Amino acid sequence: MTFGFAPSSAASMSTSADLSAASANPLTRMLEPAEWAAAGIPLLRNPREVVSGLHARHRPRPTTAIVAVLDVDERLRASASFTRRSAPADGWMFRNSLLAQLRRVIPHDLRRRTPVRTAVLLYCREGDARWTEEDGAWMWGLRDACTLHGLRCGAYITLTHDGWQVLGEGRGGRRPSADSPPESFALTEAPPTLPRTGGAASEVLRRAAAR
Repeated sequence: MTFGFAPSSAASMSTSADLSAASANPLTRMLEPAEWAAAGIPLLRNPREVVSGLHARHRPRPTTAIVAVLDVDERLRASASFTRRSAPADGWMFRNSLLAQLRRVIPHDLRRRTPVRTAVLLYCREGDARWTEEDGAWMWGLRDACTLHGLRCGAYITLTHDGWQVLGEGRGGRRPSADSPPESFALTEAPPTLPRTGGAASEVLRRAAAR
């Protein structure tokens, strides 16, 4: 037999009240910059390449969110974009939106003991690159959606009229921005390597590549 102690009615009412207050307060569903920095988010090796590639594919405008899944070599495996609803910033709502997009474009990795793929989020918005409560809600939503889909939580990137910024890392650039035209895919992908051959054929290929 198993024995235990039943919580008092007063304690139950207090717990229920605390949970209700937390669920009704969107400010509890956001991450401060210090919390995000302490979460051990993996750094992107080439953030500008990731940002340029997503910008070229989705051509975001303010209030557009792009969630992307990268493999261990930072190759893009899937991505989806959607427009943020005009409602108060709430990490729980953002989590649900991100999770719905992830489920639509890529299978989950919940059967793996350790996540292999990483999800990153690029959000195009008005304002400057400084952290806002809306950013904190997106961070909370991204972290929770990754957990529920079996992915590593990756970088959160803002795209504004001033350029792009990886929050929590201090890395950013002026292009692309919310106003700039998308670069061609040729500029966002590495050029093909030339075959390693010797003699005259190699010389011809080198001259052709130099033109």
